Amino acid sequence: MVQSINTKVDLTEDATAFTGLTDYGKIMIGDKGFEFFNSRDVRKFIQIPWEEVDQVIVSVMLKGKWIPRFAIKTKRNGTYTFSAKKPKPVLRAIRVYVDPANMVPSQSFFDVIKRAFRSKFKKKK
Repeated sequence: MVQSINTKVDLTEDATAFTGLTDYGKIMIGDKGFEFFNSRDVRKFIQIPWEEVDQVIVSVMLKGKWIPRFAIKTKRNGTYTFSAKKPKPVLRAIRVYVDPANMVPSQSFFDVIKRAFRSKFKKKK
């Protein structure tokens, strides 16, 4: 069994981690960090201390009615993408430990297309 980094757990929720293949398990949010534990294989886990979290990127659809996934961008180890059964309580629990200014919405489909066209037709100097 893996030792948790948290001393106090605020929230536990069923979730999916998108790490190559999808892993199903539980998210634990506590006083020391964000943790994901796989429900089938105890060796597959993700532990991110709060000091390591740079940004939380949230995919928002239908003006905030539906949040299909969110990503945690760390300072050194890249970005981890998750989806939770009930994402709003998870994000509220994360907001206690991460500065709300560092919780940003992801770009929409049209923003990505617009950025691609602008970079394609930008004047070359």
